[in-house]
Amino acid sequence: MKRLTSTQADFRAEFKRLLAERDSDTARVDGPVTEILAAVRKRGDAALCEFTNRFDRTSITPATLRITPAEVAAACADVPPALLEALEVAATRIESFHKAQMPSDMKYVDAAGVTLGMRWTALDSVGLYVPGGKAAYPSSVLMNAIPAHVAGVARIAMCVPTPDGVLNPLVLAAARRAGVTEIYRVGGAQAVGAMAYGTATIAPVDRVVGPGNAYVAEAKRQVFGTVGIDSIAGPSEVVVIADGNNDPRAIALDLLAQAEHDPMAQSILITPDSGMAQKVEQAVAAELETLPRAAIARASWDAHGAIITVRDLDEAADLVNEIAPEHLELMIDSPQPVFDRVRHAGAIFVGRYCPEAIGDYVGGPNHVLPTSRTARFSSGLSVFDFIKRTTFIEAQAESLREIGPAAVSLAEAEGLDAHALSVAVRLAKLEGAQ
Repeated sequence: MKRLTSTQADFRAEFKRLLAERDSDTARVDGPVTEILAAVRKRGDAALCEFTNRFDRTSITPATLRITPAEVAAACADVPPALLEALEVAATRIESFHKAQMPSDMKYVDAAGVTLGMRWTALDSVGLYVPGGKAAYPSSVLMNAIPAHVAGVARIAMCVPTPDGVLNPLVLAAARRAGVTEIYRVGGAQAVGAMAYGTATIAPVDRVVGPGNAYVAEAKRQVFGTVGIDSIAGPSEVVVIADGNNDPRAIALDLLAQAEHDPMAQSILITPDSGMAQKVEQAVAAELETLPRAAIARASWDAHGAIITVRDLDEAADLVNEIAPEHLELMIDSPQPVFDRVRHAGAIFVGRYCPEAIGDYVGGPNHVLPTSRTARFSSGLSVFDFIKRTTFIEAQAESLREIGPAAVSLAEAEGLDAHALSVAVRLAKLEGAQ
């Protein structure tokens, strides 16, 4: 874990190194992924089953790729009622927020009498990837499938790995609640390839969404263009801005909540209070003694964690804009000025009673967010990932008379004679009709 102070002479160099080190640790998996995708594209179900059986220690066949409705029902029956209630709380809140996002169509007539507009339509089908390796994530099912369902996508297919053949009942319950129409027991790059290219069993989709490991991320990168994708998700990250009026243990747990995801995750505390910095560092060490996922969290904290002491909260906000984190917590007395100053963050959690974990499960906004500084230019998952806009123009004779000559002039200037003539012949016909 790095301890930095913004007043130290080499702070800028050390800060840049902090941001760059995690990128340099990322393993290259493009070669193996290319081979997997080529095999799935060529041999379909046979390759899909071979890779799945090898990597997940299963024995599936094309006939057993799909998880049946009976299996889903049986799994859901095993979920304790209290967990189903919690799942419903989360699903209802996520659904409500994403319904509020839905845009309206637009149509108007301009001064030239031309009707202009834009309409939104849902994708026909999407493929949802759900991780199933180090941990199971029913919350990711809700966050990816519910926006698609709200947007009106008719077919939502889900791929989830089942290591050793084990199904996760809560994941399947989440899928049923979220409107998933097909579920397949496959994961990894081969699942992305199946959803992108299609096999005899899994029909191709229009967009692939959902987080995964390095192989899944690389597979999504390679199939982009054949299908749409949401993003190339990297390891999770959080920045916590905290003043001295916090419980150090609460802040430590917020940092470790990200660190326990993955050894490559990154947790950063920024504080103007050197005493709080010291207390949080000690609290992190104490929690790592008892945390069930301490091995993962410790690896993340030791390799990529940081505590940065700054002059003031304005400086803290400026550092956040450089980091452009996936998650930002504002654990400070008066968060609004800092909130207003931050331009780049995937999601912001405002106030001492809003830890990032609320957003992971029951907040409402999506927890699929831009990572690895991509919040500088991209946004989290939303209904907009599952709809597309089509513009339209309707022009009558008088409108063409008004705006057509300008189109002819511009087309001729570009040397596109057919463009110019396609307008000019209509204008000539209108002139002849007078």
